[in-house]
Amino acid sequence: MSLIELRDITKTYFLGEIDVPVLKGISFSVERGEYVALMGESGSGKSTLMNILGCLDRPTTGEYWLDGQEVGSISGDARAMVRNRKIGFVFQSFNLLSRTTALDNVIMPLSYTAGKLSHAGRVERGAAMLKRVGLEDRMRHLPSQLSGGQQQRVAIARALVNHPPVLFADEPTGNLDSRTSRDIMEMFSKLNGEGITIILVTHSGEIASCAKRTVVMRDGLVVGGEEHRQ
Repeated sequence: MSLIELRDITKTYFLGEIDVPVLKGISFSVERGEYVALMGESGSGKSTLMNILGCLDRPTTGEYWLDGQEVGSISGDARAMVRNRKIGFVFQSFNLLSRTTALDNVIMPLSYTAGKLSHAGRVERGAAMLKRVGLEDRMRHLPSQLSGGQQQRVAIARALVNHPPVLFADEPTGNLDSRTSRDIMEMFSKLNGEGITIILVTHSGEIASCAKRTVVMRDGLVVGGEEHRQ
């Protein structure tokens, strides 16, 4: 079975007497080890779909299978457990704790999911993740002492610290200059080459071309897609 499988996903928001359909029947799958860009303009529904894929919201109808489990219809608490164990998030705004070192930012998720891991074990794993993204010499720095690109690398290390089967990146270069954006996209390509499944949300065709496959959305529907030669 695919790592991710969406079967006729719809999402409708009910605003008083008005129904607002945002997703109108989304079906596609993502295999383990893929690197997929989810692309669309504002209003296409990609952010709503990303929330469902990330178990932050649930579909109105349809099935969402993640790593062999149907997660579209489970409770909020159960979705939280799935998020903690199976999903890593990287956001445009980094979302780092400002008064916390890079290392402590990275190991924070382990407090919720690695109860049997000692503090020394958490530190060891966090340090290994920071080394993986090239920041072994910045572990004790605060976010304010890091560049934008370095902060995003810390966020990537944090997203990977639980060894999730899939990494979601939502406009991860939106707050970065062009050179730093290229560095971050090279980092994602390297991580994918190591076997990590990545789903990247973007409105930029240039950024989407860094992935191996693009899924294009418009008006709540998947309207196209293509494989990229690397």
